[in-house]
Amino acid sequence: MARTAKHLLDELARRGPHQVLRGDLALVGMPGVVFTPASGLGLPAVAFGHGWLQPPSRYRGLFRHLASWGIVTAAPGTHVGPLGSARLLAADLRTALDVCAGVRLGDGAISVDPGKLGLAGHSTGAGAAVLAAADDDRVKAVATLAPAQTKPFATDAAQRCSMPSLHVVGGNDLVAPPRSHGELIAQAWGGPTQLRELPKASHLGFAEGRHWSGLLVHGKAEHATHRVSRALLTAFFLVHLAGDQTYLPLLSEPVKAAPLTYETVPTL
Repeated sequence: MARTAKHLLDELARRGPHQVLRGDLALVGMPGVVFTPASGLGLPAVAFGHGWLQPPSRYRGLFRHLASWGIVTAAPGTHVGPLGSARLLAADLRTALDVCAGVRLGDGAISVDPGKLGLAGHSTGAGAAVLAAADDDRVKAVATLAPAQTKPFATDAAQRCSMPSLHVVGGNDLVAPPRSHGELIAQAWGGPTQLRELPKASHLGFAEGRHWSGLLVHGKAEHATHRVSRALLTAFFLVHLAGDQTYLPLLSEPVKAAPLTYETVPTL
């Protein structure tokens, strides 16, 4: 019996079957973290860009979640200050993919397939992920959370992106309102794309725990936002990087908690 989108969301919102290991990108000269399954060869990998003022530690639950489903996840801890550069963070995201694809992780029991690389991010880190994807033909899929416009413009870079993308925006986002940020990026995208809105999510609803930046940036950690966005990103990368079509219904069918507000499909 085929599982519905609701059943798949419930499944992917829970932790996956893999034990998770945590590493440090500082070992290769870059501040940041990497989370991996305890073992596995030819795995998919995603580099994740943090939001404005947000350290990678604010997304550890997401990283651990993706790794528990077999997706290596690396997050540079660079450019976390108020004058952080989206362009330079984009370069660091590409370097993080280099590390994942070129370095044997763990005790040699973990490897990444260089043909299964993706990018993701939150806020300006999502914009940086778009910038990185536009200049890296290794990238096979891009997912963003509350994406924010950047300089250089993420909307311009999106036109050069032909890989599938998923953009998850917050209906209560006062920092990067969907109509002037996420929607424009999705509409500019050069390949197949989906835009899904979490009606009650705020800008920092996608981040975890507490941080002093909450005094400057609207929103706070939201469990419901974490649950749905983690399930969506996991399904997206399992389908488009790991080639597991089991979870396609979560991307192709209506999802009450995350209505589809814009979509383009590949032309035949």
